[in-house]
Amino acid sequence: MLQELSIQNFAIIPKLNLSFEPGMTVLTGETGAGKSIIIDAVGLLTGGRGSQDYIREGADKAVLQGLIDVDNPEQLTPVLEKFGIEMDDQQLLIHRELHRNGRNVIRINGTLLNATALKEVGNHLVDIHGQNEHQALMQVDQHLKLLDEYASNALAEPKAAYDKAYAEYRQLEKTLHERRENEQAWAQRMDMLTFQSEELKAADLQVGEEEKLEDEFQELSNYQDVLEALAKSHEVLDGEWEGNGIESISTALGALENIEEFGSRYKKLAESMREIFYSLQDVSSEIESVHDGLEFDAERLKYVDERLSLIRTLEQKYGATIADVLAHQDKVETQLAEMGGPQQSTAELEAQTQQAYDRALTLANQLHTIRQTAALELAQQIHEQLKDLYMEKAVFSVQLTQSEQLNTDGNDIAEFYIQTNPGESAKPLVKIASGGELSRMMLAMKMIFSREQGVTSIIFDEVDTGVSGRVAQAIAEKISDIGRHSQVLTITHLPQVAAVADHHDFIEKNIHDGRTETTVVKLSDEARVDEIARMLSGDELTEAARENARDLIAREQARRNQ
Repeated sequence: MLQELSIQNFAIIPKLNLSFEPGMTVLTGETGAGKSIIIDAVGLLTGGRGSQDYIREGADKAVLQGLIDVDNPEQLTPVLEKFGIEMDDQQLLIHRELHRNGRNVIRINGTLLNATALKEVGNHLVDIHGQNEHQALMQVDQHLKLLDEYASNALAEPKAAYDKAYAEYRQLEKTLHERRENEQAWAQRMDMLTFQSEELKAADLQVGEEEKLEDEFQELSNYQDVLEALAKSHEVLDGEWEGNGIESISTALGALENIEEFGSRYKKLAESMREIFYSLQDVSSEIESVHDGLEFDAERLKYVDERLSLIRTLEQKYGATIADVLAHQDKVETQLAEMGGPQQSTAELEAQTQQAYDRALTLANQLHTIRQTAALELAQQIHEQLKDLYMEKAVFSVQLTQSEQLNTDGNDIAEFYIQTNPGESAKPLVKIASGGELSRMMLAMKMIFSREQGVTSIIFDEVDTGVSGRVAQAIAEKISDIGRHSQVLTITHLPQVAAVADHHDFIEKNIHDGRTETTVVKLSDEARVDEIARMLSGDELTEAARENARDLIAREQARRNQ
């Protein structure tokens, strides 16, 4: 539920703080007062596309904040965890800034996000239904999307499996097309990749190998110098002559040990000398061991030299380091696999492509079956909704056919049909539906989809366009019923809709210091009667209009008490 909304320097709103309550809140006011601007602000806070055009003239940035109580945390928690968002007391504070220089700063509970992540979170928070959504009903290519939205739970796993199979088929199809298009170029590339693959496999390079070989090469190529240096070092430390290094240190150690009991500093000197003595003994022993084990291997030197030469040649051809060469090798193997390998013929690739197509087609047929069931269920639920909206004679259906070509959605083509009067044949919705019928159709769908998705904050932006009389009353009552279990914000010009609301906000536009500003006033009971009366009678406020307004409000109260 949207609890608080703060707007700064957004369109014609310099600063505005709004509080919203559970139930149904209606927003009224003259055209151009800024009602839709408030809805635009909520839309941006839940992932809508930002634009510098929203920034109030003369300001460097627009700042929007919304405090939302999360009614169904179990549904939202996985999404929040995905983006590292922590939620305290089941509340989310969404902060968004639009800067004149193009920067777009978004935070939820202090965590920085991008617009894509905000939209994913926002889909679980607020559902905005505006007049432009009627256009989706008038676009046949959107009908399958609406059907899939209804059947999203049933379609989730099979659609994921289809997406994977379709991607594999498309990759093989692309490979086959390239191979057929230019067999000679294909063969030449295959030969080149095969040669590189065999050359790199034969080399069997290992990360870190080059450094070890370089050390070994230096040792073998300078064998005599190394041997002489080791011998001389051992002779100086522990040679067969009086006064060698270890013997001299031993003499010094003995002298210090004679006086170490005379004071702590002499004891410390003796301990330091002992460490040096034992270290020199260890070094001398190691030098002698290395010297005795050192052998010159001419064959090994030749191998190391040739191996280093091979590594450097491959590095010149494929990368600056062994790691780069191995990365190139992985890329070559991947390309060979995509091309079917050096042994695969065109016929074999064709067969593999056909198998991938058959797998994708099988999964597409599974999607079709699920959609057929969903289409019948959707039609039945829409009929139930339309009865309450004075379209009880209308027969809605989803015509689902399969094309010969697979695409990202499978191979289904969906189109909504409607029979508006008994005895007439069903015709495409886009050809016969009026504006009022479209409003009722979309309202029926939105009610069904919102219930399925568990969204508890719903915004209706003038969904009652094109209706009047008893139909307007029916739409008003339908929206009011939604407000009993969800928070509903509604922009309307119809007094019937305004009269069924739990709360009424009046939006007006004023001139202050030569600038246009939007303000919002929460109406008292009496002020609400006056506003509904104006909606009924126009600018002239009459007592008869007031009585009519009171009657509309009382009628809704009586309906709720039934």
